[in-house]
Amino acid sequence: MAINIALAGNPNCGKTTMFNDLTGANQYVGNWPGVTVEKKEGRYRADKEVVITDLPGVYSLSPYTPEEIVTRDYLMSGKPDAVINLVDATNLERNLYLTTQIIDLGIPTVVALNMMDLVEKNGDKIDVDALAKRLGCPVVETSALKGRGMEDVVKTAIEAGKKGTVPATTLRFTDDVEEALAQVIDVAGAAIKGRHARWYAIKLLEGEQLTIDKLNLPAAALSKIAAIRDRLEEAEDDDAESIITNERYDNITDVCDACVKKSPKAMTTTQKIDRIVTNRILGIPIFIVIMFLVYYISVSTVGTIVTDWANDGLFGDGWLYTGTEQYEAAVEEFEGILETDEGVAAFEAGELEEPDPADYGFYHVGVPVVVGGWLESIGAAPWVQSLVLDGIIAGVGAVIGFIPQLIVLFILLGFLEGCGYMARVAFIMDRVFRRFGLSGKSFIPMLIASGCGVPAVMATKTIENEKDRRMTIMTTTMIPCGAKLPIIALVFGALAGGDYEATWWVAPVFYFLGLFAIILSCIILKKFRAFAGEVAPFIMELPQYHLPTVKNVLLSMWERVRSYVVKAGTIIFLSSMVIWFLLNFGFYEGSFGLLDPEVDDYIQYSLMAGLGNLLAWIFAPLGFGNWESTVTSITGLVAKENVVATVGVITSLGEEIGETDPSLWAAFAAMLGGSSAAIMAFCAFNLLCAPCFAAIGTIRRQMMSAKWTWAAIGYMCAFAWCVGLMIYQFGGLIAGEITFGPFTALAIVVAAGMLYLLFRPAAKPKGAGKLETASKNA
Repeated sequence: MAINIALAGNPNCGKTTMFNDLTGANQYVGNWPGVTVEKKEGRYRADKEVVITDLPGVYSLSPYTPEEIVTRDYLMSGKPDAVINLVDATNLERNLYLTTQIIDLGIPTVVALNMMDLVEKNGDKIDVDALAKRLGCPVVETSALKGRGMEDVVKTAIEAGKKGTVPATTLRFTDDVEEALAQVIDVAGAAIKGRHARWYAIKLLEGEQLTIDKLNLPAAALSKIAAIRDRLEEAEDDDAESIITNERYDNITDVCDACVKKSPKAMTTTQKIDRIVTNRILGIPIFIVIMFLVYYISVSTVGTIVTDWANDGLFGDGWLYTGTEQYEAAVEEFEGILETDEGVAAFEAGELEEPDPADYGFYHVGVPVVVGGWLESIGAAPWVQSLVLDGIIAGVGAVIGFIPQLIVLFILLGFLEGCGYMARVAFIMDRVFRRFGLSGKSFIPMLIASGCGVPAVMATKTIENEKDRRMTIMTTTMIPCGAKLPIIALVFGALAGGDYEATWWVAPVFYFLGLFAIILSCIILKKFRAFAGEVAPFIMELPQYHLPTVKNVLLSMWERVRSYVVKAGTIIFLSSMVIWFLLNFGFYEGSFGLLDPEVDDYIQYSLMAGLGNLLAWIFAPLGFGNWESTVTSITGLVAKENVVATVGVITSLGEEIGETDPSLWAAFAAMLGGSSAAIMAFCAFNLLCAPCFAAIGTIRRQMMSAKWTWAAIGYMCAFAWCVGLMIYQFGGLIAGEITFGPFTALAIVVAAGMLYLLFRPAAKPKGAGKLETASKNA
């Protein structure tokens, strides 16, 4: 018989770490019905009959946020046989508030005292037996990070679930409140009988509309309950909800006083670190240095080494592991001979052969070479060979080749999140964002956006203020996500031209370009009436610092990379075939069909070239007004990975480019005319414009308005175009790549317009004028 166990707890209490440890890879990730709150389920590794559900992190079961509603509805649905309530043992007083509510639900409960290793490290002591006696349910010491107590807590929960043991808590409110609850139970009668009776009575006494609507009590009963509530509020001189809240905290204070002995130690390690990293002056510079190093390591150093192997070795001609110096010397000698007439004649006569890397050391051939040889051996048609090699392998391979950089990036970000630093970043950025019209809550989606824009947009639901939420949705995808990292790497390679040390700054600069664009956008948008108003307050828990486990960091990395791999195997796979079709089919000499690669400039007659030429004028002021770069940007709207995939397909078919320089980076630079300003403008536009189709669909669901969705898409594309225009026109002038012209004048006008929007007086919120008039009349 299957046992269903729910994991419930506050945010940052170690719930996800415990869930990953208990279920391993046996997880299903989806959404709760009707909402965009993530739902995680998994089977216990030691017993596949035990299903564990990781509920959203909440501070209470009050129905104020989607997460609280989802958690409460699931716990009251009767589906969980038992609840494992994780509490942060280092902050017991705050965590037990949710515990008291779960106990009131009457569900078999086991309290997992998590982070006990930190409690012991701090010199504190918790009387577990006394705590269990007061709460009326088993209490198990655990450390999800170190795997301590995992089997014990699940075993205890399974036993409690099978027996149906309801918590026998000794926690009670004051006599007046308990008497009022008893009266409510009598009035409600059979409507609230059963294990949830106390919970329903409390909510009816508080006057919670959600419970009133659910129970559908007669008007007479509701009137009597309202009278009971009025008498209690009059006696306590407070509203019913505040009275219950105070009663809970009074109980929690008594429990902590009796069960917890704090160490007289002056400062914890966490407090010492926070004095530096959250310092008002040092906090932001430290964050900039850390993120700079993250992108420098993942794109410019470690990540680049492995990506070179993937692009040139796995999806290129092949890779020579040993004897590279001898091989390079032989190639240099061969090229020198070819520069003479005698050498060319000898090569054409077959007397001179190009050096074979396999003769110089350990060498493996690339996938295209192997597949190409196999297709030739079976006599595949030329168009089939072109589809497989130039379409699928060149397109998908160009995207997959950047996975090593993503792995390095997400390992570093996973470590920063796991150790607790990223929570501090949100706190630090609140001071910055508040100056520009947003709170630190808006930084959380932007942090998630470094992995993927879809969950980032979904994360905006925690922002209560509708104006702030919309503004965050419109700007959060400007942060470079995992899919945009290959674009940055492509630009890095195109600008480097083999000299990586001279362009180490490229990757970090484009990350901070995203942050700068968000800040700029927030200032501009906040000046409009649709977004004007007070900034919502920001409250967030700062967990204690700890070293995350290798397993959890790797799981975090895999969750993010997996979506990228799935895209490469589905959307990018199909897109590559579509792109190949548009590049290889077209109108030539009045007829439509497969174009002949032997015809000079045959690609100019393709459907893709026609589409690109039709829209190229839009991007001409940005420095990439040819059809190749235009269609590359357009395909990026389907999925940002398509940018690199399209470059891979186009450059593999472009005969001239293939002869002059077969590498993807050099071909991309040649596609943009070798202009550094154009390359930078191209990258800026593709990073800041509307996100992929999946993220746009999520924006539509979160906005719940077609008008606001189109407004978001339009703003992002227009803003990206303006930034790209200024980068190319001003950068090109400084670099001497262009001369002053009409588009330069347009860039000056755009810059002046942005400055005006930045410094103009803010519009008053709707209704503010009437409020001022009423105040003056009063």
